[in-house]
Amino acid sequence: MPRPRAIFRAQSIIYRMASTTSDKATPERRAELLQNLAETKTCFAEASKSLSHAPTLVAVSKTKPAWMTRACYEEGQRDFGENSDIDLVNKAKKLADLDNLRWHFIGVMKKTEGNDLRRQARMGELTTVLNLYAIQSLTSIEDADIYNNAIPADRKTPLNMLLQVNTSGEVQKSGLQYVDAETEAVGSPLFKLACHVIEHCPKLHFQGLMTIGSQTESIASSERPNQDFETLKKTKDVLEGMLRSNPAFNGRWGDNGELLLSMGMTADFEAGLRAGSHIVRVGTGIFGARRMK
Repeated sequence: MPRPRAIFRAQSIIYRMASTTSDKATPERRAELLQNLAETKTCFAEASKSLSHAPTLVAVSKTKPAWMTRACYEEGQRDFGENSDIDLVNKAKKLADLDNLRWHFIGVMKKTEGNDLRRQARMGELTTVLNLYAIQSLTSIEDADIYNNAIPADRKTPLNMLLQVNTSGEVQKSGLQYVDAETEAVGSPLFKLACHVIEHCPKLHFQGLMTIGSQTESIASSERPNQDFETLKKTKDVLEGMLRSNPAFNGRWGDNGELLLSMGMTADFEAGLRAGSHIVRVGTGIFGARRMK
């Protein structure tokens, strides 16, 4: 059986970069980076051909230095993501001169005993990033309220929020339980959070849903539909039907009356696009394997 193209490509990039001993801004390292970006964009365009909408490629730099983000920006990339709020805030300061750059926070600020005030302070600092476009990992009403209350008064547009859904059922992954039908969705934490953002968080905008699929489904996605992605699509359909039934919610969620889907990463972003994703998040495929701090 042939190896899935996306997985083979991601692994070949990792192997190619394994010989790079540092992320210093050398001509060779820059050339590798831009080659990866170009290859990713080619695959992205090919997988997007059948879509009726224009999807967004988010380049996720993780632990990589800011010069790499700048280099990708200079090649036309505009949407960037970070798993770490600290990295996002620091890089945003270093790259404040770049017009039209949009930051996406896709990580989770985990709660630990005794750190509530520090965590809230970090969440507040994150909202001060002027070009923070979206938070793709919202999972609780409590966090929605913290973000809503922390957003500076001079922000001109609501901050986009995607609710993270655990479609694989893996306990190690964050996210709310998916829903299959309206009957089970009515009292679900997912629907309650969506309604709360719409009704009680005027500085936030409920834009869509995000998931991180299982490795098993990712590997199999070149041979058959990714079931985690299909689950998120079903959840989207259920929520849209319920939201549309409430006239008070008209125009207050999604994009042109549709919830956006963020599904697909380096190894399976092409499958995500084939499944109808609006946003894919590619890190290793562009920047190489992350370096442990």
